[in-house]
Amino acid sequence: MNFMLKSAAFAGRRIVSMAAAAGMLLAGAGAASAATVVKWLHLELDPKFVAVWEEIVKKYEAQHPDVDIQMQFLENEAFKAKLPTLLQSDDVPDFFYSWGGGVLKQQSETGALQDVTAALDADGGKLRKAYTPASVDGLTFDGKTWAIPYKVGLVSFFYNKALFAKAGVKAEDIRTWTDFLEAVKKIKAAGIVPIAGGGGDKWPIHFYWSYLVMREGGQKVFEAAKNGEGEGFLDPAVIKAGDDLAELGKLEPFQPGYLGATWPQTLGVFGDGKAAMILGFENTEANQRKNAGDGKGLAPDNIGRFVFPTVEGGAGKPTDTLGGLNGWAVTKKASKEAIDFLAFLTNADNERMMAKAGMLLPVATGADDGVVNPLLAESAKQLAGSSWHQNFFDQDLGAAVGRVVNDVSVEIVSGQMTSKDGAQMIQDAFELEQ
Repeated sequence: MNFMLKSAAFAGRRIVSMAAAAGMLLAGAGAASAATVVKWLHLELDPKFVAVWEEIVKKYEAQHPDVDIQMQFLENEAFKAKLPTLLQSDDVPDFFYSWGGGVLKQQSETGALQDVTAALDADGGKLRKAYTPASVDGLTFDGKTWAIPYKVGLVSFFYNKALFAKAGVKAEDIRTWTDFLEAVKKIKAAGIVPIAGGGGDKWPIHFYWSYLVMREGGQKVFEAAKNGEGEGFLDPAVIKAGDDLAELGKLEPFQPGYLGATWPQTLGVFGDGKAAMILGFENTEANQRKNAGDGKGLAPDNIGRFVFPTVEGGAGKPTDTLGGLNGWAVTKKASKEAIDFLAFLTNADNERMMAKAGMLLPVATGADDGVVNPLLAESAKQLAGSSWHQNFFDQDLGAAVGRVVNDVSVEIVSGQMTSKDGAQMIQDAFELEQ
């Protein structure tokens, strides 16, 4: 298989060569037909996580001796570069890892993918009901679902409990954007940097703009904008979201030099106790340790978490969530056995097992109790009650528009651009792509 990369780190994974497969067929001369081969292309680098998958494969094959699951690996950048060619080759995988939003939409428009809507709705929607509604919705375009849900991520605020106590701020009191701005002022007055910001990479700042658009306009406004309807990104709610972000920027809430800070450096600022808050991914607690100066970071019991606040008068719900959404995209000629295996891989029992191993926040209904880390468990609980889970704007809107969103977010919060001009730039970029 010309795109399978072999390395010592993956010595334990099952690799079946063409010659070996032929030998097995000859050995089973009495068999009426060959086993159905299902090729699974993944990007997972951690051998511990691959071992969990191998255990799941072993269980499935024991129950289905006529199916042979072959795991194939590509490194992330090589995957992105080679996938378009692979999808048109004779060695196409049956399913592969995909990001939701614009990436999956573009893949679906190539004609290389299988619409899995019918599989989800078979048997009275049995498979559809196995996943949280928000996870299925996030992989659906124009009424068609293009991937089987696998895992979900969540962006929320994490805070240093000791610094909050020093500033006299209580996280449970931060419910609205006004509450949040007041907390920022109070923390700054105590001589503490309120927020660790990653302006150098830009996308960490887009979390603020995106969440504010969601809180001000709700799903209706964002869906209309990305579908080219109504006033698009010039909707008053979108401009108001920019005003909210500008208001935060005027408080100078981030560490000195934040406009040049990469995300690892930003995590280090938080992990070193040099900022009271950070708006980040569900795995922030683990990643701040890796990036702290001492390699230890803040103790887990010194880190708290709270949801992104609502805005007064906004159409968004406090249960609307922002974060990644990943699934397994099924290729056009994949067998029914491939989808059957995916249903098994992502069932509640297996997603619970993967959650306990720290691999994911599950999308399988009822599997969130498998998350054992307290902060991750809070994220899982919030996601289980999500009314609308929105994929990262810079992914959902496609690469070209996404870059403009990231640029504009930084320009607005740093006072270099008005919210209206920012909205116009995004609208112009969007229209250019149509």
